Amino acid sequence: MAPRLKVFEWSDGFHRFTVAAPSRPKALAAWGIQQDIFASGLAMEAPDAEDAEAARARPGEVVERGLVVDIGKAAPRAVRARARKGPTAAEKRRVERLADELETLEQAYADSAEAVRAAMESLEARAAQEKARFGQARNRLVRDLAKAREKL
Repeated sequence: MAPRLKVFEWSDGFHRFTVAAPSRPKALAAWGIQQDIFASGLAMEAPDAEDAEAARARPGEVVERGLVVDIGKAAPRAVRARARKGPTAAEKRRVERLADELETLEQAYADSAEAVRAAMESLEARAAQEKARFGQARNRLVRDLAKAREKL
């Protein structure tokens, strides 16, 4: 027994594609589409479509119909732009606020960088003191070790 055929249809806006197939996956395969466009509503079952009879006459073959699109009538009327006389008060306030925020941020960064620089200088001075202390202690121990070895 031959499977019951359903008519499916989808449009890309310029053409309408109709196919008679036993299932949605078979219709998608006939259209050469991997994505399930039925889930998004782009494709649908259309038993009463204009090309339904032609599709049923050739099951599995895609019937393509060109759609007439009159761009001139479909486009909205152009709205004339008003000539601006200058920035609004709100725009000026926003620019001033952002400039103040930028200045505050830059000052905070400068203060933070100075604090880090001071901390680094302090650590470098401490490292130099530790190195000097180590050098003195090491020299003393090396000298004492040499004297102790001489007595052996």
